[in-house]
Amino acid sequence: MIKNVNQISEQAFLLDFGNEITKEINQNVLNTFYYISKNMQKDNFLGLKNCVPSYNKLLIHFDPSKKNKEDLINFINNIEFSQVRSKKNVEELEIPVCYDEEFALDIQNVSKKTKIDEDAIIKSHLSTKFFVYMIGFMPGLPFMGDLESNLNVLRLNTPRLRVPFGSVGIVEKFCVIYPNESPGGWNIIGRTPIKLFFKDKKKPTLLNPGSQIKIRLISKKEFFELQKIYE
Repeated sequence: MIKNVNQISEQAFLLDFGNEITKEINQNVLNTFYYISKNMQKDNFLGLKNCVPSYNKLLIHFDPSKKNKEDLINFINNIEFSQVRSKKNVEELEIPVCYDEEFALDIQNVSKKTKIDEDAIIKSHLSTKFFVYMIGFMPGLPFMGDLESNLNVLRLNTPRLRVPFGSVGIVEKFCVIYPNESPGGWNIIGRTPIKLFFKDKKKPTLLNPGSQIKIRLISKKEFFELQKIYE
């Protein structure tokens, strides 16, 4: 399961689960993440401070003042993966997206690159049941897979300085939703009016690693109606 455990600073270990990006490997990362997080909440005698999952790595921050690095390494190496289970209740959410040309800034370019017409691109995107591999780049931004291989496109040659909040972008087999206005080089094919990040809430992110996401098509009129709710 864990290929390597590397100390990358005085207060952090990086658990390496492999180099590939697959749902199976990512699920192992998430299972371990939830297992360690549960132990942190239950009895944090090891001084664990934070645990952050990515596609195929898990970053663990600890309190170096406890001087129990060997105990922490033993804890990691002795995890019984037969007892590490995924969360019983998988979070399933629906995200409304409008693909109007005002919002789909790059869909024509994606169509040219893939030789797939715009309606087929939208249909493929709507039919994909997305899996959230990780949250990263900015607070609340989900990296979701897996797009059909015929929609795989590279990043823009020149990133935009400003990508509007709610923009839905694709690169290779992944899809992201920008929770805030930001620079970015993803191919924008639509936009959602809903918020993904709430800085003042106990649970600040709408989407989380392991969530399953379905996209729902909405009209431009519906977009602006929903947008008023989140203003």
